[in-house]
Amino acid sequence: MRIFLAGATGVIGRLLVPLLRADGHVVAGMTRTLAKADALRAEGVEPVVCDVFDRAAVAEAVAAFAPDLVLDELTDLPDDRSDLPAGSLRNARMRVEGTRNLVEAARQAGVPRLIAQSVAWTMAPGPGADAVAELERTVLAADGVVLRYGQFYGPGTYYPDELPPEPRVQIDTAARATVEALGEPSGVLTIVD
Repeated sequence: MRIFLAGATGVIGRLLVPLLRADGHVVAGMTRTLAKADALRAEGVEPVVCDVFDRAAVAEAVAAFAPDLVLDELTDLPDDRSDLPAGSLRNARMRVEGTRNLVEAARQAGVPRLIAQSVAWTMAPGPGADAVAELERTVLAADGVVLRYGQFYGPGTYYPDELPPEPRVQIDTAARATVEALGEPSGVLTIVD
C-alpha cells in the first residue's frame, strides 16, 4: 500500500517506518521540521514537511502522494513527562484540528482508508478528554479505525525503565499491532498488554 504517515518521527512513528517498509509499503512520512526530512529519506520514506494546522498544505501533500491509507500518529507532547499538564492544550488542539485536517485531506483526495491513534484510558474531564472524544467521532464518522493505545513504555517513551499505570503497552508491541491493524474494518481497536 501507499501509506501517508503523519507523525513519522514521533515515538511510535519512528518504529512504524521500518516495519511498514519491511512489509513492502511505500511510505510518505509527515513531520513538522525540515531537519528530520533527511532521516526519513535515509529510511526509504518520502519526507513531507508540513504543519498539520495548515489545512491547504495538508490537503495538497496528501493529494500529491495519493495514498491508499492515511495513518494519523500525531501528538504534540513535551519531551519531559512533568511538562504534560502545561502542554495539554497543544496536544488537544493536535487531536481536534490536526485530525480534522487529515480526515478532510483524505476525503478530498479520495483516500479509502484512515487510521488514527487515541488512548485506552479514561481521561479526567476537560479539554484533553473532549479532544479524544472529538478525534474518535471524527475518525469513525469517516469510516476510519481508531487505535486506542495503552500508555507506552520502553525505549524513547516517558517510561523507558518502568511500567506506567494500566492500561499500558510496550512501544514495540504497539508498533507491530498497528501494522497488523492496517486492514481492520472501521471501528475501535484497543492495543494494550
